[in-house]
Amino acid sequence: MRDSLNLPKYNIMLFVFLFLSFFISPLSLPATTLDNETLFFESFKNSIPKDKIKTVRDLHDKWEEILEGKSEAIIIDIRTEVEFDSGHIESTNNIDASYVYTIPKRFPDPNVEIWAFCRTQHRGIYFVGALYKYGYKNVYLVENGIVGWIKSGYPLVNKYMGKFKVIEYHKRFDEDYIYRDNKE
Repeated sequence: MRDSLNLPKYNIMLFVFLFLSFFISPLSLPATTLDNETLFFESFKNSIPKDKIKTVRDLHDKWEEILEGKSEAIIIDIRTEVEFDSGHIESTNNIDASYVYTIPKRFPDPNVEIWAFCRTQHRGIYFVGALYKYGYKNVYLVENGIVGWIKSGYPLVNKYMGKFKVIEYHKRFDEDYIYRDNKE
């Protein structure tokens, strides 16, 4: 049996395999969990057709069409309940981004027109990307989220103050995200 095996050729192949396994492969793999999250995020972002990424102005126009009864689109604010209650776009739905799995039961038609936004757009990318992965075909991501809406001077509402416009907001309002242990 040993005679039938070409040992020098076998040793070279084994060396090449081990070299590739231990030295080349790790270079192509993400080095950290942050790299993994970035790749995961990009997979969701890439699942959203480019023509389905809209501006705040586009959202405003769609919102007006809905209020005038010219559109049956659904606008979903995917911020948390606390964020939503502090101020939101009039007549929008609130479904926390972490409850994306409830959308197929609530809106089973994969062709339903859905516009989704969060505070900036990070959660929105995950949410809208998940809907495309579920098979939805007519979902729009609003760039810059509620921050963009406020910066454009559009009104918000809440149950305490009615309709209002934000004229100045906290400097951290438009940050991507900062983890706060003490919840400043």
